[in-house]
Amino acid sequence: MDRIGLRGLSVRGRHGVLAHEREGGQVFVVDLVLGLDTAPAAAADDVTLTVHYGVLAEQVAAVVAGEPVDLIETLAQRIADTCLGHERVQEVEVTVHKPQAPITVPFDDVTVTITRRRP
Repeated sequence: MDRIGLRGLSVRGRHGVLAHEREGGQVFVVDLVLGLDTAPAAAADDVTLTVHYGVLAEQVAAVVAGEPVDLIETLAQRIADTCLGHERVQEVEVTVHKPQAPITVPFDDVTVTITRRRP
């Protein structure tokens, strides 16, 4: 299976358990690795035979900026569902970064990574 990666998509969202996370929001960063067969697109040099990553980036950004959830695990699942909504995508690895998580000790980043496949 071939891979298409989209890394570092930064979007402001209002996700989190704490009230101030919902009120003020914060930046979330998303990395995607899509699994699909790119051979038909390459052979025909046709974007309609692959995943248009510009369109997908806009869809994922809308999920992150959209309805708030408590957990980044839930956010990651919603993003995976969006990716798998593209018929050519067979699997997706989603990493959601929450670099401004409300943690009282110094840290660089908090991430959740999930992998989902078509049944």
